[in-house]
Amino acid sequence: MLEQIIEILKDINPDNDYENETGLIDNKLLDSFDIVTLVGELNDAFDITITVVDLVPENFNSAAAMAALVEKLQNQ
Repeated sequence: MLEQIIEILKDINPDNDYENETGLIDNKLLDSFDIVTLVGELNDAFDITITVVDLVPENFNSAAAMAALVEKLQNQ
């Protein structure tokens, strides 16, 4: 799952080190358009629905945080 999320991130914005970065939002490495695109891609790829409640920086600051969010939503 993590590898798939990293590939999605690289498709959206290839300029970041997604394997190690832990401040994608806090350090403004992803902009709002990137996030909108990312949410759609994650929803489609993992058959989940990311809601407004889930749109907090903690869920999108790293690929690992996104994987944890996807896993949580898949288990609901």
